[in-house]
Amino acid sequence: MAKKADFVQSLNGLSEADLTAKIKEDEMRYKKLSFTHALSPLDNPQSIRSLRRDIARLKTQLRKIQIGA
Repeated sequence: MAKKADFVQSLNGLSEADLTAKIKEDEMRYKKLSFTHALSPLDNPQSIRSLRRDIARLKTQLRKIQIGA
């Protein structure tokens, strides 16, 4: 749980453009990781899951900024 709280805390100071760039970067990393895992198993397949959740957290933070909450 500490990782989640630290990650969310680090997002508070980012602007909308920074969040959008980070989302695009992480989505590309997710696609590469998924493709690599399809070809040969990863040492830690949980990294795919945590990356997907981090992308969701980024999108949530971006949405909060967009609606002004």
